Amino acid sequence: MKFAIYGAGAIGALLGARLGEAGHDVTLVARGPHLAAMRDNGLIIQSGLFGEKRYQVKATDQPEEIGAVDYVILGVKAHTIPAIAPRVASLLGPETAVLSLQNGLPWWYFHGALGDDEPLRAADPDGVVERHIPSARAIGSVAYCSCSLAAPGVVSHTQFNRFPMGEPDGSHSERLRLLSEAFQAAGFKAPIRNDIRQELWVKLLGNGAFNPISALTHKTIPEIVNYPLTCDLVRSLMVEIHETAAAAGVQIAFSMEKRIEGSRASGAHKTSMLQDLEAGRTSEIDQIAGAIVELADRYNVPVPAVKAIYAATRLRFETLVKLV
Repeated sequence: MKFAIYGAGAIGALLGARLGEAGHDVTLVARGPHLAAMRDNGLIIQSGLFGEKRYQVKATDQPEEIGAVDYVILGVKAHTIPAIAPRVASLLGPETAVLSLQNGLPWWYFHGALGDDEPLRAADPDGVVERHIPSARAIGSVAYCSCSLAAPGVVSHTQFNRFPMGEPDGSHSERLRLLSEAFQAAGFKAPIRNDIRQELWVKLLGNGAFNPISALTHKTIPEIVNYPLTCDLVRSLMVEIHETAAAAGVQIAFSMEKRIEGSRASGAHKTSMLQDLEAGRTSEIDQIAGAIVELADRYNVPVPAVKAIYAATRLRFETLVKLV
């Protein structure tokens, strides 16, 4: 099958390298020094699971040169999708499916859902994503994979390799089956889910609580949960996220206390939002906390803690990295 990985940073590059190794035609869409390094020296993956290996990959910063593919994998941050959507459209043939891996809630969130079809403005404020990447093309997924760019052209993969995926309408389509099988053949866990939205909310339970606090405090997740005051704040945020998900028709099948206790033992790594802040990059705060606030308002769920943390974090990013 033919793949385009749009946004071949750490996770995207790892997926592309492994899918190519499994025999698929894969092109990575990247930019800057990372792209130059992959073109000049290949892509080096340093992984406890896959070992250390140099992969020869096809890479470009011109997606229009690739042509139509069977699958586009979106490896970019959620807030960048509106800007790249017109270029992603150049990769779409009549049957092309688009796998979204972003944190937060995606533009296709209500596609195939019963009872609500109003667009999610936090994910697609002007409708540009839907116009260029129709929700009918989307396959949802969540990335549980700890990766980082150790250097341009070098990916460090430290733990996890799970990518649960599902159709927005819950169907077990042929395109979903083939994609899951391709991921598994490449060495990843890719279970098919009947309700992919539940997976989105399970991850949002952590991202919605820990990421904004980490950006405001410059602390790691274990530091946040080991400090009583911020741990109490995490609980308040998670309660509100649970209630918002329930109002939207999703019961989060994950205990808040289990999530908190598991975080105490996690490595002292920085959240992606804190890394973005320190690097002067824009963030996914709208697609994470902003989406929770939007749905809470839609379903009349009081979320004072989420609104407060959203406002403070958004102002911090807007001040330092010009979020808007």
